[in-house]
Amino acid sequence: MDINRPANVSFFDFVGGVQLLQGEDSRTAIPVILIGICVSGAVGNLLVLLIFIRDFRNGKGSEVKALLASLASTDLVILLLCAPVRAVTYYKQTWTLGSFVCSTTDWFQHSCMVAKTLILAVTTRAKHTLVSSTATGPFYSPTWIHGALAFIWIVSMMFPIPQLHFASLLPHGRDTICVSEMPVCASDFMKLFYKIYPTATFVLPVIFSVAYYTKMLHTAVNHAPSPQHQSKVTLVLLCLSGALGLMLLPEWGTFTWIRLGYNKPPVGLIIFAQVLLYACSSLSPVILMTMYDDVRQGLITIWFIATCRGSKQVPSIKYPNTEGNGAEVGANANAIANANAVSQEKDKTFPDVEHFWTGRRNTQVEEEQDPVPWEREEKML
Repeated sequence: MDINRPANVSFFDFVGGVQLLQGEDSRTAIPVILIGICVSGAVGNLLVLLIFIRDFRNGKGSEVKALLASLASTDLVILLLCAPVRAVTYYKQTWTLGSFVCSTTDWFQHSCMVAKTLILAVTTRAKHTLVSSTATGPFYSPTWIHGALAFIWIVSMMFPIPQLHFASLLPHGRDTICVSEMPVCASDFMKLFYKIYPTATFVLPVIFSVAYYTKMLHTAVNHAPSPQHQSKVTLVLLCLSGALGLMLLPEWGTFTWIRLGYNKPPVGLIIFAQVLLYACSSLSPVILMTMYDDVRQGLITIWFIATCRGSKQVPSIKYPNTEGNGAEVGANANAIANANAVSQEKDKTFPDVEHFWTGRRNTQVEEEQDPVPWEREEKML
């Protein structure tokens, strides 16, 4: 990473991952770690999305589940679109993905990071109770959720626009690197912006979410008449907010540190912050699967459906190999038909015999036709 900051820029930073790293260990280890986090996190977030979709189709949805599904979708996008770019950059050690990806990669990643933080902040207004899919009236109005998500994504895409503007390709010998450099003429305004941007999109929403859910958890445990379900959901949201705040703090810290014009932080800290960012997206489904009862039950249901469907067989009919002329199939079909006929005959009651015994029970024997008249005489005596 031997490159100096040009004299006419106020800050200089790599885009899409640290480039020009020295050493084969970092070239191999970092992409492997990122790919492992990406695959495991993508599977977890896909399972969470399937569970939430199944709950809404069965009429067991809620406003919190809708927002958590949006959060899982955002994590999935980060892992599938942003993490592979960093893995390729660390492996190649230079930029090979073109000017469009260079201009949009940091902008898109920061948009997703801001959206995650704001979505968790919006969950403080959502209802935790189940809402039927046929519910109407003022108590169930999903319009506000759609409007809130649209507003969140618009704001999230507008705040990182300077990163879209300042990113560019820079020749370095025979290779090309992707950097973000801000001219000195814009440094005063952008220093003010880079103080407001992290505060408004990360610090304040995280503090608000953690404080709100801490207060709600204390109230639910100590004052609510039946706090079990509500306190569990509140604890899950509190853990999600706390994990997001702690794991994104290094990324936001190094980002602000560089853009305020201070000395560049250690390369190891920058790489560690980026790995924590993707690990946060992989940790969210783990928290939901282990602590959220509805997600855990849905995961068990999906597991049973998958295993039962894979092992399901028809016990009464076994189809043989049909590579021959088909005589085996006909013979087996006749044998099955005969077996079914025999089993039906075993359960069949003959009407003649049934009529005979019914007649014997209901018939009164007259005196002239009595085959044993002496028994009658003995009884009379």
